[in-house]
Amino acid sequence: MLTEVDKQLMKIAFDEAKSGFDSGGCPIGSVLARGGRELSRGHNQRVQQGDPIAHGEMDALRKAGRQKTYRDTVLYTTLSPCMMCSGTIVQFGIPRVVIGENKTFGGNEAFLREHGVEVVIADDPACIALMERFIREKPDLWAEDIAEE
Repeated sequence: MLTEVDKQLMKIAFDEAKSGFDSGGCPIGSVLARGGRELSRGHNQRVQQGDPIAHGEMDALRKAGRQKTYRDTVLYTTLSPCMMCSGTIVQFGIPRVVIGENKTFGGNEAFLREHGVEVVIADDPACIALMERFIREKPDLWAEDIAEE
């Protein structure tokens, strides 16, 4: 269930996704929060930086810098996380992930849950619409992002 804080932080993640889309990249945004307060935000920058692992979640984590612990944080992401990002979530012990949508890309929710992560799917209409637009307008870039030919 989404709280009001979840909705506010997901809106920030969506704004990050929109920023990524507007700058020619993949529209996936993320926020790392602690105690309902934003620690960092980021968006997918694979295209902008030429970096294959600059996913939205990784960008937000990178911008948060070193943390003594992640066990009291929540990661918000507009799209269900890929295996790389899911592995990082598990590795860092992030206990809760709020996902904007998993209709356009079914990530690794089962993997996260199997490793004790609470997974909340928001089914956010804005996140779905932005990804559908991206996939429709830039199918080759989408295929590259999810490592399909």
